[in-house]
Amino acid sequence: MKVHRILYLMMLNAVMISSCAQHEEKPFYEDIQNFKKSDRENPPPQNAIVFVGSSSFTMWKDVQDYFPGYTIINRGFGGSTLEQAVDYADDIIIPYRPKQVVIYSGENDVAGGDVTADDVVHRFVTLFKKIRNKLPDVNIVYISMKPSPSRKKFIPVMADANEKIKDFLSKDKNATYVDVAKRMIDGSGNPREELFLDDMLHMKKEGYQIWKEELDPVLLK
Repeated sequence: MKVHRILYLMMLNAVMISSCAQHEEKPFYEDIQNFKKSDRENPPPQNAIVFVGSSSFTMWKDVQDYFPGYTIINRGFGGSTLEQAVDYADDIIIPYRPKQVVIYSGENDVAGGDVTADDVVHRFVTLFKKIRNKLPDVNIVYISMKPSPSRKKFIPVMADANEKIKDFLSKDKNATYVDVAKRMIDGSGNPREELFLDDMLHMKKEGYQIWKEELDPVLLK
């Protein structure tokens, strides 16, 4: 009996170690746990607007100030991709039962490797369908991938993906495509560097002001 108990404890310990190792290897696991901890301590209201996506949302720390009169739950996390948004949708989108989900993601997918516009569209559609299946009445907004100066070589792929996502969303009466890219390029078709921080990737307040103006007409009261 004692031998069996020792073997059981050894197996249980091995499982716990393996589980911890998997969590450590999973990108942004700690970020998601921090969101969940915050939710336990200060439960956010349901029927709010969830912003989910990558670092452009993470760094929009004063997003609520841009949209007075709305309840915004900002769940942007690091340099995340659409695939990671899919992975964590059950943690940081679905539980809030939001009335609207605003997505900014895809730019890191393109910049991260050999990814085509069709790959990005497929990943977006996967996320869209996961949200729609769990929240059939939720309104979904996609913000176009911005033309970042530091990622200028990727702009053609992002522009192609943007157009295909726009076409996909046009077929859904409860979804909207928001084009911020058109106002973030100059007359020659180049990214407007004055909208960006020194890293030429993340935005200054002037960039976020453009996003606010484009989002204002589509956010749900």
